[in-house]
Amino acid sequence: MNTALKPQPGIMEIALYKGGASHLDGVSNVLKLSSNENPLGPSDAAKEAAIRASHSLHLYPSTDHAALRQAIAGVWDVDPARVFCGVGSGEVLKLLSEAYAGPGDEVVFTEHGFSMYPIYARACGATPVVVPENERVVDVDAILGACTDKTRLVFIANPANPTGTMIGEAQVARLAEGLPLQALLVLDGAYAEFVDGFDAGKALVEASENVVMSRTFSKIYGLGGMRVGWGYGPQAVIDVLNRIRGPFNLSAPALAAAEAAVRDTAHTEKCRIENAKWRDWLANALAELGVPSDTSTANFILARFADEAEANACDEHLRGAGIIVRKVAGYGLPHCLRITVGDESGCRRVAHAVAQFKGVA
Repeated sequence: MNTALKPQPGIMEIALYKGGASHLDGVSNVLKLSSNENPLGPSDAAKEAAIRASHSLHLYPSTDHAALRQAIAGVWDVDPARVFCGVGSGEVLKLLSEAYAGPGDEVVFTEHGFSMYPIYARACGATPVVVPENERVVDVDAILGACTDKTRLVFIANPANPTGTMIGEAQVARLAEGLPLQALLVLDGAYAEFVDGFDAGKALVEASENVVMSRTFSKIYGLGGMRVGWGYGPQAVIDVLNRIRGPFNLSAPALAAAEAAVRDTAHTEKCRIENAKWRDWLANALAELGVPSDTSTANFILARFADEAEANACDEHLRGAGIIVRKVAGYGLPHCLRITVGDESGCRRVAHAVAQFKGVA
C-alpha cells in the first residue's frame, strides 16, 4: 500500500451513505418502501419523451439545459436564467458545498437532517456543525445560535427527511435574515411538491441575496432512475455553479423525461392527492395500533416505537412479510422506522403486518 497517496483532509472521516434496501433473499413479492419512491411512477408523457430521446443517443445532450429550464420556469413561475440543473438535487447541494465551503469553514445542519449534508461538508474539507431539533422539528433559534464567522452554508430540508415535519415561511425568512453576511441558506425542497400551494422558498429566494432552493425529479415526478434535479437562486450563485459543473452533466433522455414530467401538471397533482390520501390513512391506521407519528408533509411517515428494540423487532417482522422500510438509527432516531407511502394495496399491507406484529390481527 502506497502510504504517500492520501486523500484530502476530511474525506476518510466520511461514513458511507447507505440507501434504502431493495431486495430480500428468497422473497419475490417484495414491497419496497425504503426510498420514498412514487408508487404511481412517472407520467406517460415522461416515459414517451425518454423513449423518443433514445433514438439520438449518439449525440451529446444540451449543455445549457435551456428547454428544461424554460419548462421549469413556465410551471413554477421562476426566472429561467436563475435555474440550475443537476444530477439530482444532490449535485446541486454538492456543488454549492464545493463552491462556498472549504478548510476552516463550517457547514450547519440539524441533527435529523439528510445524511448527505455532512458528507458534502467533509468532502470539501469543511467542518460539519450539527444543531439540535425541537421534537423532530427544525429549530431556527438553535441554528442561529450555532452560526459563527466561520459559517458558510446552512442546510435545511423543508419538508424534512426523515421526519416529514416542516417549518413555516415566516420562520424560514427569520432564519435567512438572521444569518451572518457570509453564509448562504440552502433550502432542500426534495419533498416540496407534496405540500399543496407551497412555493418551497421561491419568494424568499427572489427577495434575498443569500438563499438558494433545490428541488428534485426523483420523488413526486417518479424519475429517481433518471437523476435530475434543479436549483434556483441569486444570479451570482447560479453563475458560480455553472462554472464548476460538468458541461454534459445530464443525459438527453433525462432532460427530455424531466421536461415532459414537469409540464404534465395533471399527473403531478394526481400524485400529490393520492399521496396525501394514503399518507393520512396509513398514519391513522398505525396510530390506532399504538404507533404514532408526527404530521407528515412528505411522501413518508416516521413511525415511532417504544424503543429501539421494538423498532428493530417490527422491522424484522415486516421483512418477514416481504416489506422493506427504512431504519433511521443513523439519523439519530433508533426508535423509529421511516415508511414510504405506497399505493392503496401497499398501505393496507403495511398496516396489516404491523397489526400482526402488535398481536391484534
